[in-house]
Amino acid sequence: MTDLPPAAALLEGAHVVSIPMRVRFRGVEVREALLFEGPSGWGEFSPFPEYADEESARWLAAGIEEAYAARPTPVREVVPVNATVPAVPPDRVPEVLARFDGCTTAKVKVAEAGQSVDDDLDRIAAVREVMGRRAQIRIDANGGWDVETATEALRRSAAYDIEYAEQPCATVDELAALRKQLARNGIDVLVAADESIRKAADPLLVARKKAADLIVVKVAPLGGVAAALDIVDACGLPAVVSSALDTSVGISAGVALAAALPHLDHACGLGTVGLFTTDVAAEPMRPRQGTLAPRRVTPDPDLLAVLAAPPDRQKWWLDRLARCHPLLQRAGGPR
Repeated sequence: MTDLPPAAALLEGAHVVSIPMRVRFRGVEVREALLFEGPSGWGEFSPFPEYADEESARWLAAGIEEAYAARPTPVREVVPVNATVPAVPPDRVPEVLARFDGCTTAKVKVAEAGQSVDDDLDRIAAVREVMGRRAQIRIDANGGWDVETATEALRRSAAYDIEYAEQPCATVDELAALRKQLARNGIDVLVAADESIRKAADPLLVARKKAADLIVVKVAPLGGVAAALDIVDACGLPAVVSSALDTSVGISAGVALAAALPHLDHACGLGTVGLFTTDVAAEPMRPRQGTLAPRRVTPDPDLLAVLAAPPDRQKWWLDRLARCHPLLQRAGGPR
């Protein structure tokens, strides 16, 4: 259990940054984050703007843990990382993949609003063409399909040898129904749960309802590395660690989680700093030869100054932290 530092200690010296994206990703064109320093290092608070304070408080707990607590002992020296392909046209796929040095796994965004399954398949085909037959390709629908659409989309996607489909449907019941449909129709695609873990009041429901073959865990939405480790242990399913579009500070916490997992059978979605035009660290957490090594990240003061958000956005983030802090206090603080 980490003691909850006073809000004033977090707000004093906090930095709010605004980082442009190379391509639109998850509807985001500019990523904002609040960074603060504690006795153990730097922490990040960057829940997406639409998230309510109750949900955002878990992100604050994760940032406090990173800045004020010790990390778990790693059991591996490097973590394999996947490339991430946003919902771009097929002709942009080579440009995107070129930013992920040595990655042999790619996660492809699908089910984008305004696009069709045909658009998704064209993008998947382009990734397969660039990466070759030996590469692993997984797809992420962010809950964008109903069971019928997901069944048909995965039937067609299976021709490209899909490793797994991440959150193809929005609810746990839909995921469970989809797995049954896939089995009945002989469609050999695994189902991974993401939002059904990180946004759920009961993240273990996925395991109880047999709604997924594996789970995707993210440090910030789950309230920190310790909380994520507990959830993985309780679910008893293979886990993939992914980012929440973090700066290198948040990615560093994700790598710490992945390095501490007892078992890690899949590449992790921790290479997303490559989707930014720049980063807060002079040596960003970008994969080299397809891996990342666990280390703490200290932001570069000059980059913090260059990337400083406009005054109104700084106030918005500082006010948000101030609102979330008492919610953590009532909950007994971070883990």
